[in-house]
Amino acid sequence: MVKAPLVQEQILTESQLGLIGSGLFYAYAVGKLVNGFLADRANINRTLSIGLLGAALTNLWLGFNPGFAAFAALWLINGWFQSMGAPSCIVGLSRWFDRKERGTYYGLWSASHNIGEGLTFVAVAMLSTHLGWRWGFWGAAMTGFAGAVIAAIWFKNRPEEEKTRETQRHEDQGVSLPDEKKRVRRMQWLAIQNPTIWLIAAASAFMYVARYAINSWGIFFLEMGKGYPRVEAGAIISIGAVSGVLGTIASGWVCDRWFLNNRFLPSLLAGILNALSLAVFLVVPSGYPWIDYLCMVGFGVSIGALICYLGGLLAIDSVPKEAAGAALGMVGIASYIGAGIQDHVSGHLIEKFKSNADSAAQYDFTPVSLFWIGASIVSAAITAVIWRLSRRRDSQAR
Repeated sequence: MVKAPLVQEQILTESQLGLIGSGLFYAYAVGKLVNGFLADRANINRTLSIGLLGAALTNLWLGFNPGFAAFAALWLINGWFQSMGAPSCIVGLSRWFDRKERGTYYGLWSASHNIGEGLTFVAVAMLSTHLGWRWGFWGAAMTGFAGAVIAAIWFKNRPEEEKTRETQRHEDQGVSLPDEKKRVRRMQWLAIQNPTIWLIAAASAFMYVARYAINSWGIFFLEMGKGYPRVEAGAIISIGAVSGVLGTIASGWVCDRWFLNNRFLPSLLAGILNALSLAVFLVVPSGYPWIDYLCMVGFGVSIGALICYLGGLLAIDSVPKEAAGAALGMVGIASYIGAGIQDHVSGHLIEKFKSNADSAAQYDFTPVSLFWIGASIVSAAITAVIWRLSRRRDSQAR
């Protein structure tokens, strides 16, 4: 949200912003893998609360403009703290809901991505426009502190009846805590060996290139490529986030209602819609705001559904609930490596194809647009392969 003023005030360059953005994604990728495996055994109330608190403190510090090196280091730390969130929530969903209803609740939870992003695109645009870019970070820090308090008070580790059942099972079967840990490790190892998980991870990685192309550079593209003022650019991108809420909520309910035995088909349909919406948004020239808004609706709905499907639901459906965190971690590290590569490559391409005319920067977004659209198409193609393989397995099982 504050990339344009940081570049215009010569605080950071486009390439430096790309490196900093990549750093967060790489830290998040590794953190999501590690914290995913740990979340299967952890008190998820504490994990989520600590992650939110750490991210809030980091954002607070970033608002004081610590310089490029410190900015990059703090953004890495921010990524690690944020990586403690999703695994805690996914493990909580797997503990509280069974497979028949999990899609609906997973979709509701996944809406948090888009709600947060939508509020960010509008609120941070207003704060940074009227109070300066520093308030973009300070405003985010305030919401992080509030979230840490909410999680600490109301986020429950597991249902009380499940605690009772586990205690009774341990007493009846003589299962000790070390034996329980061995079972979790065994389930996690089976998840690592599952080829479907890795295919889902690959499809999600390319989808995250497209997702964060818009999240990280969409405002910049609209300001510098189509001439929108920052607040209006933020409003357009926020349409995608708001539409994503509908996509995530509807996707979970739809799969529970009609696609319980095979959720890969709706994932493929969402992937096709995503590629088409992104391509039209990037290719159509300025002067057609209604097309930009419409494309953001399609992009938002499809990304919302894909975050639900590829981002976790398909993976945790493919493993026992004892390995839900591990499956999410595997998908997560691939997804955010993809996001990190996107930010680095995008920053490089945007700066490389920049020219100065009459002391004003002019950008050719064609190369980076081809990169973003291609990633979305590859994601849909991999999803199609998984769908075909799943249909073959279903027919063999019958």
